[in-house]
Amino acid sequence: MPAYQLPKRRRIYLMRHGDVTYFDDSGRTIDPETVPLNANGREQASAAGRVFSEQQVRFDRVIVSGLPRTVETAQRVLAETGQRIEVEIEPAWHEIRGGKLRQIPLQDLEAAFLGVFDGIVPESTRFLDGETIGELFDRVLPAVAALREDSSWDTVLLVLHGGVNRAILSHALTAGGRTFFGHLAQATGCINALDVGSAPRDWVLRAINYSPPSPLHRDIRNTTMEILYAQFIQYSRS
Repeated sequence: MPAYQLPKRRRIYLMRHGDVTYFDDSGRTIDPETVPLNANGREQASAAGRVFSEQQVRFDRVIVSGLPRTVETAQRVLAETGQRIEVEIEPAWHEIRGGKLRQIPLQDLEAAFLGVFDGIVPESTRFLDGETIGELFDRVLPAVAALREDSSWDTVLLVLHGGVNRAILSHALTAGGRTFFGHLAQATGCINALDVGSAPRDWVLRAINYSPPSPLHRDIRNTTMEILYAQFIQYSRS
């Protein structure tokens, strides 16, 4: 029998940013383009960094979407690992973009909030009357391909967003396809581990939605968007 050559793969650690607060004490929406981590989010980011440090993980590249909550999460991870590495920005990995809430009819609000993360989602589905899943794939996947084409790295950290992470994870689960699994949970501050080989279909998922402060997600039974929708309704009625 000829010798078997083990495939060579590289590691992508894919994080979601730490927790943030989207509504202030008066119920007004805080600009999602500028919102920082809250106290819980800062601890989640540091906890993730401690896990990487304990496992002696070293990053060749660290890439974020550029929104403050991703930058701050990455910085806190690096502070724990002790690495001095430039944080790169990839705008194509901004979170899925919503439209204007006030323009959405009342009877359509629940579907606008929750539909994009409900099961297997058609590419035509819009998030809060804004970007479609197809449009999300169109901007996210070319940047993923470009990352894979760069042979300079072995281990990379991406700190992105719930919707974008689902697009990347769905792409990996379908071995390079475009089926979007909206029901893939992505806790704030979570870590996913994916290996990639040289062939476009060569994806191996090692870990999904690992949350260092609460690995078993014991106290969480709702999605982020369900919680945000409940908050939105509560503040709208007050």
